[in-house]
Amino acid sequence: MRVFLVAGEPSGDRLGGALMEGLKSLVPDIEFDGVGGPLMQAQGLVSRFPMSELSVMGLVEVLPKFFHLKRRIAETAQAVLDTQPDVLITIDSPDFSLRVAKQVKTRSNIRTVHYVAPSVWAWRPKRADKMAKVIDHVLALLPFEPPYMENAGMECDFVGHPVASEPVATDAQIAQFRADHGLGDAPILLALPGSRRGEVDRLAPVFGAALDLYLKDRPDMRVVVPAVAHVADTVAAHVRSWPGQPVVVDPRNIATDQAVASKRAAFAAAEIALAASGTVSLELAAQSTPMVIAYKLTWLTQKIAERMVKLDTVTLVNLVSETRTVPECLLDDCTPEAISAALASVSGAPDAQEQAMAITMERLGRGGEAPGLRAARAVLERMTP
Repeated sequence: MRVFLVAGEPSGDRLGGALMEGLKSLVPDIEFDGVGGPLMQAQGLVSRFPMSELSVMGLVEVLPKFFHLKRRIAETAQAVLDTQPDVLITIDSPDFSLRVAKQVKTRSNIRTVHYVAPSVWAWRPKRADKMAKVIDHVLALLPFEPPYMENAGMECDFVGHPVASEPVATDAQIAQFRADHGLGDAPILLALPGSRRGEVDRLAPVFGAALDLYLKDRPDMRVVVPAVAHVADTVAAHVRSWPGQPVVVDPRNIATDQAVASKRAAFAAAEIALAASGTVSLELAAQSTPMVIAYKLTWLTQKIAERMVKLDTVTLVNLVSETRTVPECLLDDCTPEAISAALASVSGAPDAQEQAMAITMERLGRGGEAPGLRAARAVLERMTP
């Protein structure tokens, strides 16, 4: 069996790696091709080009790279057509992935699967109808998503999220992490300003100013900043002026499994986290780390988004748990003052998020079959005549 996979950012690489591991366990002689990051490469994928080329977010931010991305779309679609895999699996990054799927479907009958249902329940509900023209089967991360996809005419299975099956860092691993980075027994604040260069450039100055305010009353607290490989230099440059003697956890030049374990230990060691909006909220919830979410967009992208988004929260922990326990400082509210106040509020009652995080992990599949294996089984079962 031959599978062509396409992922465009670290969260997709995480999903793809778990899916590939599941597929390998069910079909030992499976062959992979496509585009992915270090976790997918660790499962045997030789990426056709660096996945980091696709890590662009925002309507305005895409414009400077439009022609390059257009070439990569055509190149990737042609590779699928040339190799004729049994299935094309695109993972999130819909602006890229679904354009690849469209070109493939226009010129072939290759089966298409998209991993991560579009959030039509939040904005642009018509996306599901358009997607149904090029996608046969959707793998959904959230339990309430399948009806939206099925109503548009696609097969859909809720498979949970791989983060729910990942281990919690042990006391020994946390102690080793502290020792490795010279942190002693100091309380730790985790700062996560994003996985794309543009969002790091927007958020890091705001995060730094917020920490200047917050840490005035916590001079003993250390700041730890786990970085994604392709933005590690950007992160390091920004945090040099931050308070809290920042430690940047750089995954480059170490084995992938070691980098993953180090990041997990950092999350578990933290007393509190300040993070960009995204999948990272689930990673924090998996390690029971209380959090504040903050995010800002470019002015034009923000104005467009304000007209389209129809939810009162963007944080997955809040959505899945059906609570609003994770504070959000978004768009115009993404200010040092608001973020510092939110951090103080969470620090004053860190257990308030505990139940919401536990509910989130349970609903995403913790305690059941590994989501990556569930996703692999769903792909294979839907392919069977």
